[in-house]
Formats: sequence, structure tokens, C-alpha cells
Amino acid sequence: MFHHSKDLQFNARVSKPDPIFANILLEQFGGENGELAAAMQYFTQAFGAKQPHPDKYDMLMDIATEEFSHLEIVGATIQMLLKGVNGELKDAADQSEIMQVLDGKAAKENIIHAALRANPQFPIITGGGPTLRNSQGIPWCASYIHSNGDLTVDLRSNLASESRAKIVYEHLMKFTDDPYVKNTLSFLMTREIAHYNMFEAALESIQPNFPPAVLQADPRYTQQYFNFSPENSFTGPWNEGTMPSTGKEFEFVADPVAYSKETKGLTELPDDKKAELKETDALNAEMSEVKSAEVKKSEPKGVAQWSDYDSAE
Repeated sequence: MFHHSKDLQFNARVSKPDPIFANILLEQFGGENGELAAAMQYFTQAFGAKQPHPDKYDMLMDIATEEFSHLEIVGATIQMLLKGVNGELKDAADQSEIMQVLDGKAAKENIIHAALRANPQFPIITGGGPTLRNSQGIPWCASYIHSNGDLTVDLRSNLASESRAKIVYEHLMKFTDDPYVKNTLSFLMTREIAHYNMFEAALESIQPNFPPAVLQADPRYTQQYFNFSPENSFTGPWNEGTMPSTGKEFEFVADPVAYSKETKGLTELPDDKKAELKETDALNAEMSEVKSAEVKKSEPKGVAQWSDYDSAE
């Protein structure tokens, strides 16, 4: 159940029209890293989390709803940036604050051309309203959404999504000098960081959560770092020392071509890890049973009912 408040979560303001930036800002309205994409991603992920992880369902729905509110903030800001462009455009160019975007007393046609260059959809196709397209006019697409049905996978996707959205806002702030718009963008960028922390904490609360999903890694192939760039190669914590999460040691393969030939395409390794393979097979069976039982146990018996209205009283 959604309830709409007509007041924005953040008091978005604009000091002057800017149709060019309004078009750029469409990236966060209908773009692949925008607010609608985030809202729909978390919204769809929540359904699969409802039974086994009702607490995470609650979190995902809350954050999805906040992302919808951010979509409203972005849409409202775009609309305000087009003030004077909509409606009777030529009269507005002569009489209103739209002249602030021009250098001096430029011809009124200049602002029309500026709006058209920014995005012809604003004054012609949509009558001035933002649409679910990015700054290049490409329609929003459901392929932007990452929802894989395993919460540990989905939460890692969300960490990446919040990171991408954060950097987009960071870049957007470079293209406006409006202090009010900058404040709005800063708020939205900061909430991406806040959501990142929430998803990170939620992932940590699910144990075990590595590797993602159910099946374990094949122990024969987890430790090798193949040095495919032999000239001026770098070493670091990604190819030497102890591996994160597993506690095993990296194996630096200096010459991958020779190594592949010596091992007959990695089929005859110096250590066949037979004991570890047996442990992995046993763990795969155990984790499969645990994950399956986790979902089955949480499914209601008899008539399925999503909401428990009695407990809400």
C-alpha cells in the first residue's frame, strides 16, 4: 500500500531556468543508473525476499519507496528548470526570468533553439514534462534491472547500483552553477551512500554469504592469479598473500601459457585437491538443502496470504 504525500522528501528549489541541464538531469529520471531503475530493482527484489527474509523484504520496500520519492524530486527539478520554456514560450522569453539563461538581450529565438537542442521532447512531444528517457532520448528499459532471486547476489548488485548512481550525481554537479540545484543533487548523492551502507549491513547479516548463491567454488581453480600482462606486471593484495573470505593463499602464475600446457589445460594440476573436492561436494549438498528448506519453511500452509491484517491491529 502506497501513500503519497504532496510534499517532497527534500525541498527541491531552482534559482533560474536551465533547459540544457534539465535535459542532462534526465539521466537520473529515465536513465540506466537513475532513480526509477533503482526503485524498480529493489521493488522486484523484495518479492523473492518476502518469505525467507521478511526483514530484508521490509528494507527493500522501504528503500524502493524512497527511490520513488527521489524520482519525484528529480522530475520536479527538471520541471522547474524548464520554467518559461513551457506554455507560451515566445512570450515567456520576452517577459519572464527565462532571460536569465541568456547572455544579455539575445533574440527570443535563441532560448527556443536552446530548449530544442537540449531535448526536442520537452517543448514539442511532451509539452514540457519529463519523460522516462535518458538525456539522449532513449526510453527507459527493464533490462536496467538486476534481480536474480538470491538475496546475496541481489544485495551485491545493489551495492554496485548505488555506487554508479552516486558517481552520476557527482558528475552532474559539475554541469550546474545553481546553488539550489547543487544542494538537491548533494542530498540525492548522499542518500546513495546511505543506501550503500544499508545494503552492506544487510549482506553481512546473512551468513554464510560467500560465495554468492548456493554452490561453492571448485577448489582447484580458486587461488590462481594468471599474469596475462607479463610486461611491467603489478602485484598487490589481489594476487599475493591471503585471499579475502577464503583464507587461502594466492598462487601467482607468471606464465599462463606455459602453465596451461604443463597442466594439459588445467586438467592435471600439481595438487588435485581430492579431499577438498569431497568437502565441496558435501557442502554443496548441505547448502542446497539449507537454502531450499529456508524457503519451504517460510511458505505459508493452506491458503497463501501475503498480508496478515490481524497482526497489524
